[in-house]
Amino acid sequence: MDLRHLRYFIAVAEELHFTRAAQRIGIAQPPLTAQIKALEQELGVQLFDRQPGRVTLTRPGQVYLEEARAILEHVRRAAIKCQVSAQGVSGRLSVGFTESASFRSEVTDALQRYRGLYPRVEITLEENRTGILMESLRQGNLDAAFVRLPIGDDSDVHFTLIATEPMVLVVPKGHALDSRRSVRLEELRDQPFILYPRASGSGLPEMVKSACEARGFTPQVVQHTPQVSSTINLVASGLGISIVPSCMRRSRSDDVRYIPLRGADLVASLGLAYRKGVAPPVLQNLVDLVLSGVQGR
Repeated sequence: MDLRHLRYFIAVAEELHFTRAAQRIGIAQPPLTAQIKALEQELGVQLFDRQPGRVTLTRPGQVYLEEARAILEHVRRAAIKCQVSAQGVSGRLSVGFTESASFRSEVTDALQRYRGLYPRVEITLEENRTGILMESLRQGNLDAAFVRLPIGDDSDVHFTLIATEPMVLVVPKGHALDSRRSVRLEELRDQPFILYPRASGSGLPEMVKSACEARGFTPQVVQHTPQVSSTINLVASGLGISIVPSCMRRSRSDDVRYIPLRGADLVASLGLAYRKGVAPPVLQNLVDLVLSGVQGR
């Protein structure tokens, strides 16, 4: 049995006339009659009561008509869903982002535009540190992630650069460096640092520590924090200093001061990471949208 038999049966059941049904589906009447008889033999039931000048559905025929229509409707909807999925306008997309990335308009605008263009895609968001996000990406738990360089050596991951921005020193109001217009990294040798944990050679903490070590000292980390915002909160409390992306300047601005770093060449690079290979349509649409935003600047 194939879908053609169902369509033939439905045509006869709706027309209750073999000749009209044959004309409707565009075949000759004898082959149609033969197909219906073959269907009845396969099912082992009589679908039509054939009387001279009159064709009616039997009770089994009525039941089969209802189910045949449901099957063809299900097939139709399955084809539509398949086509929609192939275009990336429906499905699921899991996206990670670092906390500091959520302060960048490039990220929030991209997600907003994506949701507007593809409202039928279910987006799952995860906020975490770069190292953890990259591990989730490698394991297939995330489709893409907005992360900060460095992300470590990974030949299986694409990284599309979105934006760069300077890193700045953040100190509590009233700190000895509060009045400075700029500060050299070397001047922070004896300062207590607040950073979130170093993880797998990735993210901003790794870059800060590497920059300090290149200047001949290891930062004195007095406290690790889970995210950038909690780092700034602890700086505001007077526990220490930190170095953060300049996009965080509005955070706790009444309680801390952000000071440019001179000669440090510390730049926070933000980009979209995703696994190499053929991207599913829902992901490719996000990648294309991000790329268009980068190229449009």
